[in-house]
Amino acid sequence: MNSKDGQQINKEASAFTSTGLLLDEAYWNSQYIANTTGWDLGEVSPPLKAYIDQLTNKNLRILIPGCGNTYEAAYLLQQGFTNVTVLDIAPALVAQLKEKYKGNPHIKIILGDFFEHEGAYDLVLEQTFFCALNPGLRKDYVAKMHALLSPNGKLAGVLFNREFEQQGPPFGGSKDQYEPMFEKDFVFKTFEPCTNSFIKRKDTELFIILIKK
Repeated sequence: MNSKDGQQINKEASAFTSTGLLLDEAYWNSQYIANTTGWDLGEVSPPLKAYIDQLTNKNLRILIPGCGNTYEAAYLLQQGFTNVTVLDIAPALVAQLKEKYKGNPHIKIILGDFFEHEGAYDLVLEQTFFCALNPGLRKDYVAKMHALLSPNGKLAGVLFNREFEQQGPPFGGSKDQYEPMFEKDFVFKTFEPCTNSFIKRKDTELFIILIKK
C-alpha cells in the first residue's frame, strides 16, 4: 500500500478498526472498489526508484508486500528485473493486477495475507506497508520479514518518520522507535531520513536498508 497525504489517508481510514490486529481484507478491498486510495502516489516512490536504479543483479528474487497499484513493480519490470512477486490482501486490486500483467512471466501476483505468505527472497521492498499495519503487528512483521529473506537478504524501503494526529492507518513512528524492533534480526546498512522524498512527504520519511543476520 503506497501512501499520500497523511490527513487524507486518515479521513479515508475512519472505517478501519485499528484495535483489531488482523489485516483487514474487507477494509482495504473497499478502498480499491470505491477508489478512495488517498495514499496512492500515482508513480514510483522517488526513494525506491533511486534504490532500484543502483541494483545490478536483474535476477534478484524480489517481494513487494502490500503492493497497491504496483508502481515499483512496474518500474522493476521496465528496468529488466525478471523475478518480481507482489502481494496484497485486496481481491479487487489483485484481480486488476492479474489482468494488467497477464502473460508476463517475470511477475507473480498473489492474493493473500503477508503473515501467511511463504517464500524465499533476496530483497523485499517496503513502501510504507509497515506503517499501514496496526503497531501491535510490528514485531510479527519483523519476524516474518526475517523468515522470508534468504541468507544476507535485504529489506529496503521507506518508513514514516512522523506521528499522525488521527487514528491510523497510517501509523507513524520514529527512528528511535523502529531501531529496537529490527536490531536483533538485522544489520543496519542504512537507517536515515530520506533526502529525495515525494514533495508532499518531504522530511517525513526514513530510508532503510537492513540486512538479515
